[in-house]
Amino acid sequence: MQFNHTKCSGALQAGRIALLAGLLGTAACAQAQVAKPAAGAAASTQALSIDKVDFKRGEDGSGKLILGFSGDGAMPDLRNQGDTVIIDLGSARLPASLQKIMNVSDFATPVDRVDAAGNRLVLSTRAPFASMAYQHGREYIVEISPKASANAVGGMMSSMVATAAVSARAKSDASTYSGRPVNFNFQDVPVRTVLQLIAETAGLNVVASDTVQGNITLRLQNVPWDKALDVILKTKGLDKRRDGNVIWVAPQAEIAKGEQEKEDARIALENRQDLTTEYFRINYHNANEIYKAITEAKGIGNSSNGGSGGGGNNQSQNDNGFLSPRGRIVADGRTNTLMVSDIPKKLAAMRALINEIDRPVDQVVIESRIVIATETFARDLGAKFGIGMGGTFNHNGYKYGVGGTNAGSQANIGGVTSNSGSGLNFNLPAASDATAASIGYSILGANFSLDLELSAMQAEGRGEILANPRIFTTNQRESVIQQGSQIGYVTVTSSSGGAVLPQVQFKDVLLELRVTPTITNDDRVFLIVKVTKDDLDSWLQTPIGNVPIIAKRAVDTAVLMDNGQTVVIGGVYEFKNTDTLHKVPFLGDLPVIGNLFRQKSKSNSKAELLVFLTPRIIRVKQTLH
Repeated sequence: MQFNHTKCSGALQAGRIALLAGLLGTAACAQAQVAKPAAGAAASTQALSIDKVDFKRGEDGSGKLILGFSGDGAMPDLRNQGDTVIIDLGSARLPASLQKIMNVSDFATPVDRVDAAGNRLVLSTRAPFASMAYQHGREYIVEISPKASANAVGGMMSSMVATAAVSARAKSDASTYSGRPVNFNFQDVPVRTVLQLIAETAGLNVVASDTVQGNITLRLQNVPWDKALDVILKTKGLDKRRDGNVIWVAPQAEIAKGEQEKEDARIALENRQDLTTEYFRINYHNANEIYKAITEAKGIGNSSNGGSGGGGNNQSQNDNGFLSPRGRIVADGRTNTLMVSDIPKKLAAMRALINEIDRPVDQVVIESRIVIATETFARDLGAKFGIGMGGTFNHNGYKYGVGGTNAGSQANIGGVTSNSGSGLNFNLPAASDATAASIGYSILGANFSLDLELSAMQAEGRGEILANPRIFTTNQRESVIQQGSQIGYVTVTSSSGGAVLPQVQFKDVLLELRVTPTITNDDRVFLIVKVTKDDLDSWLQTPIGNVPIIAKRAVDTAVLMDNGQTVVIGGVYEFKNTDTLHKVPFLGDLPVIGNLFRQKSKSNSKAELLVFLTPRIIRVKQTLH
């Protein structure tokens, strides 16, 4: 059943007064007759004006228009007309400074704009809506709430999204309020009268405190009765408590005081209960750590200065923690047991807490592959050149040859042997002469010899260093695996007598993997990974001995992975490029022929660190105490 009450006038007024009289009695009917105010009241109404016009967006996507009046006695009227909502201000005056058009489409509510002109305001809407209005003091509040449209069909994507949003808001509102829709239009009616009407509509028993007083002005159209009740209570500073089909309505302070008294009585009753002791054997956790966590929690009943072997007592604290003010807890590390003395209610809560935290932790197997990929390139070019004059040579006429090698003062090239006493004048072969390829050329005359040898070497290399450590650890616990060696070196220290004492120090050269896994609720693993790979790079010579120089490669990262997924962590590169030139001054700078008087060496090297990680979750069967 829906009630629609308006200002009494003529025959319609008599019918509605009769309805009120039947429900609430003659006194309520007399209170509802506000058809013709006195002349003084009319004069005061004539002097009313609008002080402010404000628009806001509600939490549920509704639009709120707030009108502020300069005094009491305002009687605005609201009605719906198609897709607009019209608010008649009656005799109240709207100043010229507030007569304007407000574009409120950016608020994302059903209201598109507000036109304020003359003595009325018109709200233009752009979506299906439900309107309601109520008066709080000198403010008149109009709420335009979105609702789902039964025939909303959109061909465009924007209209489909808008319809979906309206439907979602309507469903959310329906889940909060499920009462029968009502229509109310009251002008200065007692709050107790409206509560009685809502009780008749809902079929509930409403008990109003004697302190519930005052009148209310509101207009609600097609609004659930429970939402209408919340609006009325919020407007008048009231609150409610429901027990079955009985609703108690009272001022908020009165309800808060009653609940506080009830809570004080409960605490007083618990303080008279006998304490019970229970022993909790901890299986998968540490009793001392549980004790520390409980005693250091904010707001517990006992103090935290008793150590892991004792308990505390604090009678002044309220019951707002794991233990009551009289509760005691003792941890025994040898047997890994917690001893708790408290009232039965708190012992049950402690049992539930221990069942929650003392359970086997899931484990993770992490398989890793650490690869160091290297690539090297080297190229050397060099020459040997010699001229001999005035010697005795083992030949017959002018001869020359190609091939062979030069050695000291003798050249054997193409079967022709030169025994020049001067040998090679310039000797700049390739750096790795033992493995370099060479080509020689020699000219022998009656009293001179010319020896030339060119050498070249090019080397390329690719390699991989592979390590495959595996780690078995539990959830949220760091695990470390190390492999490597220690390199010793000598240091000196001075003794008290001034003597210098040598000491041997060691540096770690390790391949180290540190992993901390966290298993998420959606069967994934969050890994914190630290990988370190050290190598002996070279030695630093000092007066007291050689000190090792360590080359470090490290990766420190975090990654979220699926169970059994493999992730590759890389990007740690190391490049070395070297160009070396040895030459004879002046001669090495000559064009073309200068190549005979210089040696070139070029080397490039590249190393990359790659880490492959694959976690696998091992679920552990849970047990309860």
